[in-house]
Amino acid sequence: MDTRTNYHQSLKDMQNLLMHMGATVERQIFRAVDSLKNLDAALAQSIIDEDDALDQMMLDVEDRCLRLVALQQPMAGDLRIITMAGKLAVDLERIADHAVDIAKITRRLAGEELLKPIVDLPRMADLCIKMLQESLLAYTEGNVNRAAYMAELDDEVDRIYSTVLNEVMPMMSNDVARNRQLMQLMMAAHYLERVADHATNIGEGVIFMVTGKRKDLNK
Repeated sequence: MDTRTNYHQSLKDMQNLLMHMGATVERQIFRAVDSLKNLDAALAQSIIDEDDALDQMMLDVEDRCLRLVALQQPMAGDLRIITMAGKLAVDLERIADHAVDIAKITRRLAGEELLKPIVDLPRMADLCIKMLQESLLAYTEGNVNRAAYMAELDDEVDRIYSTVLNEVMPMMSNDVARNRQLMQLMMAAHYLERVADHATNIGEGVIFMVTGKRKDLNK
């Protein structure tokens, strides 16, 4: 196998690992919100236990990126693709951390009766997962339009987040235990809003990767 063929295979292997990491993170987000919806402490614990594996995936992607840069000295276009892979892995790891944050909320609330049905959080999670899927496709395809779509989806997540806050805040009372649960539910919504922000960051990174120009999708 010649050097150039080996380079392209190494690049493909790195991207495949990144896609596997992305699919695993999507699953973690879905399972975390499902654990909260059903107050399933065992499911929550399994999410927490799997986080180390995702941390290792991030390190593996970063290591492959460094090796590609050091051994192949890629030109500007390929260098942006490789650099973006490393940044994408970091965003995915942070998203996985938010899944763990939600799982920890489940553990805290386990054994309690929910004050309100968990309806909006699964909707937020579905949108976040869609954003992750679109952002990863944008990266693999080098598709600027898919990347820019993050802004529209992020606005939808923000709208649901505002709805959650507007519904939960009036439910606060002088009951400390009641307020504690409501605060935890608002924090879960906040973590999902942050997931959407990370997916938007990926979209911005893809636009820079393809065009060499930076664009703020949060505007």
